Amino acid sequence: MVIGATGSVGRETVRLLLQAGEKAVAVTRDPAAVLPDGTQVVTGDPSRPDSLTAMPDGVEAVLLSPRAVGGAAAELLALAAARGARRVVALSAATVERPAGHRRFADEFRAVEEAVRRSGLQWTLLRCADFAANALAWAPQIRATGVVRGAYGDAATSPIHQRDIAEVAVRALTDVHAVHKGRAYLLTGPQSLDQRDKVRLIGDAIGRELSFQELAPTQVRQAMLAQGLAEDIPDRLLGSLADFANKPGPATDTVERLLGRPALTFATWAAENSAAFTSPVRS
Repeated sequence: MVIGATGSVGRETVRLLLQAGEKAVAVTRDPAAVLPDGTQVVTGDPSRPDSLTAMPDGVEAVLLSPRAVGGAAAELLALAAARGARRVVALSAATVERPAGHRRFADEFRAVEEAVRRSGLQWTLLRCADFAANALAWAPQIRATGVVRGAYGDAATSPIHQRDIAEVAVRALTDVHAVHKGRAYLLTGPQSLDQRDKVRLIGDAIGRELSFQELAPTQVRQAMLAQGLAEDIPDRLLGSLADFANKPGPATDTVERLLGRPALTFATWAAENSAAFTSPVRS
């Protein structure tokens, strides 16, 4: 069962489970969500487990996305255990292990990790670096002007492709021999890249010269708030970037060790998603 099945990692995990011949149950708030053929869809709000009345019996394992469940992780896992679940794989953040940004955001992931550990289920934690897919936030600027305007251009991380996270998640979800039991994996991409590097690689993917324009953090914050975003969003983004500008985020070979192949590069992600940076938004 995949909680957060319409997110980038959740959707990819559903696809890979089905490809491997497993049965996949997708939990989503959206009754119109489009998921791969063969997916069993449960419509409800994961942050309100009492709404998941259609959760089937016989669930063996659960992929848990903290942003989907809010503060209801413990209650949700108890419900899943009552339906037969034996394993839980939780998405978490690298900042739990390697602090960066405001502590309160890492504490939210720590709370979910604690609920997972106390669930009584066989657990695995995936502490992820920033997603390569976060760069999709730049798409409107790139399509319109070819210039990405932001703060902390020197901030360097090792962004991870969602497919790598999903492949590791599938290994842990189907782990009948408990190889991944009680493990917390720090997952990153293979390359440390600053923001200018990422913009350049997107430009290479779409055959267009792009640039990064440095702005003051206060300008970026004000622009984000003017778009109607909640204050937590610029706090989350700018706090981490400020720290990564002083010290790059972690880079590990964990993906390669677990999957037996190199982690996918940001350039690969950019090539696969080039249409997002070139095609007009459809209403």
